[in-house]
Amino acid sequence: MNLKAYPKSTLQSFGIVGLVFVGMILFYPVQDWLNELVGISPSFFVYYIFAMGAPLLLMHFLKKKEEGTVKYLLKPNDFGVVLLIIVGTIALQWGVTSPIAYSIPMPEMFKKIFQELAEQMNDGYGLVSVAIMAPFFEEFIFRGVMLDGLLKRKSTWTAILISAAMFGLVHLNPWQFVTAMVIGTFAGWVYSRTRSLIYCMLIHFANNFTASIFMYFNTEAASMDAEFHEIYGGYTNMYVIISVSIVVAAVCISMLNKRMKMEVEIEKPALEVKADTLDEFAE
Repeated sequence: MNLKAYPKSTLQSFGIVGLVFVGMILFYPVQDWLNELVGISPSFFVYYIFAMGAPLLLMHFLKKKEEGTVKYLLKPNDFGVVLLIIVGTIALQWGVTSPIAYSIPMPEMFKKIFQELAEQMNDGYGLVSVAIMAPFFEEFIFRGVMLDGLLKRKSTWTAILISAAMFGLVHLNPWQFVTAMVIGTFAGWVYSRTRSLIYCMLIHFANNFTASIFMYFNTEAASMDAEFHEIYGGYTNMYVIISVSIVVAAVCISMLNKRMKMEVEIEKPALEVKADTLDEFAE
């Protein structure tokens, strides 16, 4: 049985990405204006809230109009799962996403851009934007709205991979696309099993927070200007860290697979929450 869903297709998923880009472009003058008043990092913080918040509200109302009822689960029901996803995310970062991203050659122009961004966002506002605001808004959009809708119309892994690819696409560069694709797939898998957005946000937070702290103490890594083995402490340490991280990630995923329980049945679309604002959805 085809359930009412938004988005219901890959094309509509591209439409969601389009809305995100429109929000980014539409509110850019706000950031440009605030730069002169408060600086780059605080202005980006304000800009990001509007640029991501406005498209999210529109998507929510489109979803509510199409599906009738909408529910977002925002309470962790199992703190063992919380611990496993945080450790598993950091292990994936060190064992999978970083090695792949650093293997992709980066032109000097992009190195300079990443270096400047790392320096400009290297304060409290930048950390909150990257580690808290990004997980909140982006998980609502790509898992709470997009993946949730796709799961009602497509097979589980097709839905997960589409939403992860769209999540990667919105970052507009191949280096962050790798991380977004891997982390998005992991978060999508967790969401498909639990329907819990808070778990997805914690995955996103663990990835972004760890990366931000690492970049704070290693600006060469931010611009990918150092040799990959140097960042890991040499060739021997690199192979050891990557191998151990992959094993840890595999163990965490295996334990999660046994521990996670379905919290919402796709076949039962009676998500009995009707509300008009996002505040009323948190359970």
